[in-house]
Amino acid sequence: MMKKTALLLPFVLMMFAFQPVKKKKVIFFGDSITQQGAGPGGYITRIDSMSKVEKLADQFEFVGKGIGGNKVYDLFLRFQPDVLDQQPDIVFVYVGINDVWHKTSAGTGTDFDKFGKFYDAIISTLKKRGIQPVVCTPSVIGERNDFTNQQDGDLNLYAKWIREYAAQNAVPLVDLRKLFLDYLKTNNPENKEKDILTRDRVHLNDKGNQLVADAMWKVIKSLK
Repeated sequence: MMKKTALLLPFVLMMFAFQPVKKKKVIFFGDSITQQGAGPGGYITRIDSMSKVEKLADQFEFVGKGIGGNKVYDLFLRFQPDVLDQQPDIVFVYVGINDVWHKTSAGTGTDFDKFGKFYDAIISTLKKRGIQPVVCTPSVIGERNDFTNQQDGDLNLYAKWIREYAAQNAVPLVDLRKLFLDYLKTNNPENKEKDILTRDRVHLNDKGNQLVADAMWKVIKSLK
């Protein structure tokens, strides 16, 4: 019996050695910027490509859950089926553009106090479920670098709240607002309102997608 066990042991060890490593599921939860981010040239697609180049693709699964026009309230409503039911390990919450933009463009949007309540409901639930949240500040609605874009004030206010929330709750932050403003300060000498990082003042062009991908991929690798 002992001899048979000794003979079987190497095979058992080999079976364990070749067990596939469970990939970490990373969900990107947001609006049309995230929806487009899952398409060709989008930031999620770029993150997937970078993971392959760095030979880390076997460690991650990347899933885009963005819907055009969504505000934080919409994310809250589809939170269960689109995020929790998918059993992710990491969730990037990238929302806020429509909450601000739609106040003037469509007469809707999300009041500042309500934004925080829905946002906290999402992040708190993720943490209670043992899912790692990552929060992102909203980037830009217009690329003028002298703070003359119509929604700059509100974007700065909402971004400031997200930064403070992340710090108070020990949640990783991707500060896209700061990243974009710093880039535009250096790379938009003509003070153009689009075509630097966006194609229409909001949705990302190639450079914008790469900027977002680089920032998010850095955080993903730090959470391995």
